Amino acid sequence: MPSTDEIRVLSPTGILGYGFPRASLEEGMRRRPHVIAVDGGSTDGGPYYLGVEPELSTSGGHAGSFRDFIGRDLEPLLEAAVGAQIPLIIGSAGFAGANLHLAGTVGLVFMAAAKLGLRFRMATIGAELDKSHVKERLRRGHIEPCGAAPELTEADVDDSVRLVAQMGVEPFVSALNEGAQVIVAGRANDPSMFAALPWQQQYDRGLALHMAKILECGAIAADPGSGSDALLGTLRHDHFLLEPLNAERRCSVTSVAAHSLYEKSDPVRLYSPGGHVDLSDARFEQHDARSVRVSGSRYVPAERYMVKIEGAKRIGFRTIAIAGIRDASVIGELDSLLCRARGEVKNKFADLDENDYHIAFHVYGRDGVMGPLE
Repeated sequence: MPSTDEIRVLSPTGILGYGFPRASLEEGMRRRPHVIAVDGGSTDGGPYYLGVEPELSTSGGHAGSFRDFIGRDLEPLLEAAVGAQIPLIIGSAGFAGANLHLAGTVGLVFMAAAKLGLRFRMATIGAELDKSHVKERLRRGHIEPCGAAPELTEADVDDSVRLVAQMGVEPFVSALNEGAQVIVAGRANDPSMFAALPWQQQYDRGLALHMAKILECGAIAADPGSGSDALLGTLRHDHFLLEPLNAERRCSVTSVAAHSLYEKSDPVRLYSPGGHVDLSDARFEQHDARSVRVSGSRYVPAERYMVKIEGAKRIGFRTIAIAGIRDASVIGELDSLLCRARGEVKNKFADLDENDYHIAFHVYGRDGVMGPLE
């Protein structure tokens, strides 16, 4: 059990499968962390990974060859956690966190455990929703738009390949209370895994969630930042410290405060299932040359406990083609050639409604990032 003075949370990488320097993990384990937590997925890749059917995926529901990278990261993390007798917590398994992604990740855990000769008590937590349950809640008025999203309809539910809900911290706390050492969960709110042990041990919820928000992206909050490196969070009763575990990086007030604004529409409220963290009085101070001290974050419970539902429906198939052009005359006429290409597609597939497909040209070297805004 953690001491009463502090809880040390090790975040090895931004997403399981992104990789990390082995030296950073080793340095992290020398700090004797109380838990290793890692985010397993994201919506950054779009709806494809949630919607892909198992038979269409060469990786059992994982993101392409990402399956191999997940297995590569799992082995040293399992070995470190089991060896130190501390929990390893994985959320949003297999990138999208539906049942097939969860099962695929659990299979990789079994493979790694067998290879390393490890034994441990494991919990799995599903996040996929039954469509009939969602429609019943919809009829009772228990579902509302998230932000500017349109109203959900029963047709939307039926059209979805699958639906998941972002779980909060509580399911992870329940698994810890049941004695699980390894926890693999479906779709989860990104900070949930990192706040689980602090919440279980009755540490301040606001500080725990704020620290978790920064830890979930690995060393992105360091300078130079990286989503493929480790960050250590040390939570105490009135503040927390953040420090990268790679000597080539440092945390600064600017890098940590900036990450507190990352992926947030409201600069002072960090929303999560069941409540939000009020950052109005948050204070960022340089603790030493490589670490930052944060205090003043405050948890505000919501009047109603709500979770965000994510769904994906199939609208077609995607193909990406990459071509290199060096002929000056072709480059000079590129816009007209691309226009002609659109016309050729329209003529060749005249039986298709133009609204049934979409063609996007990204001309790298000229306007491949922001299009006409370049």
